[in-house]
Amino acid sequence: MGEAYLAGELVKGFQFSEQTTILLTTNTSQGFDILEKIARINGGSGAKIMVAYCPFDKPSLMTRALTTIAPRVMILLESELWPGLMAGCKNQGVKLLVVNGRMTQRSLHRYLRWPSIWRDLRPSAIMAMSEADSARFAALFGDDIVSTMSNIKFDRIQTPEKVRSNDDNPLLEIINPANKFVVLGSVRQEEEEEIAHLLLDLTQKNSHLVIGLFPRHMHRLSHWQKALDDLKLLWRLRSHCTARVEPGTIILWDTMGELESAYDLAGSAFIGGSLAPVGGQNFLEPLSCGIRPVIGPHWTNFAWIGREIIDTGLVFEARDRQDVAHYLLQQVESEPDRQQTKEALAKFVRCRQGGTSLACQKIQTMLEQP
Repeated sequence: MGEAYLAGELVKGFQFSEQTTILLTTNTSQGFDILEKIARINGGSGAKIMVAYCPFDKPSLMTRALTTIAPRVMILLESELWPGLMAGCKNQGVKLLVVNGRMTQRSLHRYLRWPSIWRDLRPSAIMAMSEADSARFAALFGDDIVSTMSNIKFDRIQTPEKVRSNDDNPLLEIINPANKFVVLGSVRQEEEEEIAHLLLDLTQKNSHLVIGLFPRHMHRLSHWQKALDDLKLLWRLRSHCTARVEPGTIILWDTMGELESAYDLAGSAFIGGSLAPVGGQNFLEPLSCGIRPVIGPHWTNFAWIGREIIDTGLVFEARDRQDVAHYLLQQVESEPDRQQTKEALAKFVRCRQGGTSLACQKIQTMLEQP
């Protein structure tokens, strides 16, 4: 799905002529749905856009597919290195470009078991998303074809620099702005025990907090109802809240689509999926609401953003549950400067954008080459 959205950015950013045909491929039904929507939205751009499932990476199948399609340029996104496809491109003289390339050290070690094979399959050019990724691609394919680009994902981030008014925030019906409101967003099953202890830590140190607990998956609601009862904590289902809740209440969110509104009212926020090794959840959403979120040590899903976001103080990285509690309580006691945070985020993102334009220029150059 992630690569499908990146493909959409390239399609939007490229000035295709009427003679251009674009084939977008994927291996998943979710990716297919996204690509079909991209094709519909951009169908009037002049180019003919088609969507298909990618064949199984068997050399004979890829040879047949490439013979049928006869592409001028083949673009692989991020880490999609398919040897059957790459061999077919090499045999048929198809220019092969890796865009937004990323490669872990673990993957590099695995590839280097057969270095001569990968050298034979090497692309025409590789545009890697970081210096570290560039170095790993260069170790495998040679540094003469590798360059570095800004991650296209930064071009997808919208950073409103103005603070939204909360006058029409629907959660004002249940959240008193005078109360200290903490959000625990997108909590994953794997970290539930840690989150339960975190709730105890927070309520014991400040019994007047209002805490919004947002499970990442709704089927975990029954677990949380029992857990909160066992912990003897005061709680209510969001769907049962018809008036402003009293201080000291945990609101167990059982309705969809209100997390952003909660971030707009929160004094501090923790982003789940980061107290257990499951990769983390999106911490850019609360940042875009003007709140500097707290995350645990596990956020590999968003490592592409870079540690600079921690170093600049836009995100607080906690070592453990106790550290999370410390940051949340510290923040909720001080009024967050939402305007300053939004401006800082916009500056952080703006200086990292432009990867799409650079990639499109490279594609154009390769199309024009004989």
